[in-house]
Amino acid sequence: MSATDRTAGRSAGKTSGQVSGAGGAGPEAAEAAARPGVSRRRLLGTAGAAGAAGLVVGGGAGAAVATGTRDEPTALTTVGSAHVPFEGVHQAGIADPAQACGHLVAFDLKAGADRKAAAALLRRWSNAARDMTAADRPTTPAAYDDQVADDAGPSSLTVTFGFGRSFFTRTGLTSKLPTALAPLPDFPADRLDPKLSNGDLWVQIGADDALVAFHALRVLQKAAAGTATVRWQMNGFNRTPGATDRPRTARNLMGQIDGTNNPKPTDADFDKRIFVPATGSPDWMAGGSYAVVRRIRMLLDTWDRLSVAEQERVVGRRKSDGAPLSGGVETTPVQLDKINADRSLAIAGDAHIRLAAPASNSGAAMLRRAFSYHDGFGADGTPDAGLLFVAWQADPMTGFVPVQRKLDGADGLSRFLRHEASGLFAVPGGAGKGEYVGQRLLEG
Repeated sequence: MSATDRTAGRSAGKTSGQVSGAGGAGPEAAEAAARPGVSRRRLLGTAGAAGAAGLVVGGGAGAAVATGTRDEPTALTTVGSAHVPFEGVHQAGIADPAQACGHLVAFDLKAGADRKAAAALLRRWSNAARDMTAADRPTTPAAYDDQVADDAGPSSLTVTFGFGRSFFTRTGLTSKLPTALAPLPDFPADRLDPKLSNGDLWVQIGADDALVAFHALRVLQKAAAGTATVRWQMNGFNRTPGATDRPRTARNLMGQIDGTNNPKPTDADFDKRIFVPATGSPDWMAGGSYAVVRRIRMLLDTWDRLSVAEQERVVGRRKSDGAPLSGGVETTPVQLDKINADRSLAIAGDAHIRLAAPASNSGAAMLRRAFSYHDGFGADGTPDAGLLFVAWQADPMTGFVPVQRKLDGADGLSRFLRHEASGLFAVPGGAGKGEYVGQRLLEG
């Protein structure tokens, strides 16, 4: 299944759950329970949107639970039932919508862990991810599964694996090191912490339920025992599905709508921009992508001292609805040459959307799939919060690098941002049935 198919499948799953919820869950739950071979996990994950819907439209389901008159347990809503297949041409978690909860974690191979040990680890990880993302979870979990998520559906769980540049040295695979995995250049405004950057292996976990996401993180960490240790880990979040009146572009912690001009799987050139072609080099990266990971702290106290009008000028979009200051609605193409009545630029010369636009960067584009984060408050009371930026592209040297060079220092928004961690990872294509991610690299 392609990444586009995965996205469509996830959307279809949500629509189906919402429709069945509007009609009532009881008969569907009873019918599902009566069918042979239907697991408790699937029953809980597919029959219950009406439990939540009833509370919204009148409280019928809620009253039944409160008075103890319902014999059957109320099943989960469509959030729990949504399922993203692990197997496919591309790994899941790239073109799929970003989930409500995320974990980014890098591992370093332990001393003495060679190519064979790395292959065994990727097989364990792939098998664990295949089980955890399945619509019907195996009844006998692996020994390192703590069963934290046993009562939940898959909740759109995705697990994505990648390799850092150092992995190839550690495993004797330098001859297969991709040219595109060159070290990122130094950007003058960066204030990077090397302990929170790079790594031999990288894992991205996303789910619409926090326990499901944590469970996946814990399972993978335990499965790595003896082979790899955690180098760094970051936790993020997004808006929960269903929290808005209709699907909307997410807002970041600055309150700005963020991601309007992201490439879309329906774009004719989406695959060309995001995925390595089948005839690409090296061949083990066919169907894969490159992930740039940045921990970007937002200086929120400084930002909040600006008026809304000043914030909009810095970004180039209205804060209320995301429409460009050149006019229109959120999705209206930005007119970079639009002039106001007073002869000033409608989109300021240092506005973020001007400097980040493909038109300003020789067509360079990337798929941004981020999570917000908040790691508490500093001694001075300022929030340690911002963006776990993950950018996907077929080649970071023609995607992320030229855009960041232009943004660094010249972008008006950069005065309110601090890049504190960075990494670049080669993310191979997806695994087929019975395969593990990276098999073509490690066994080729």
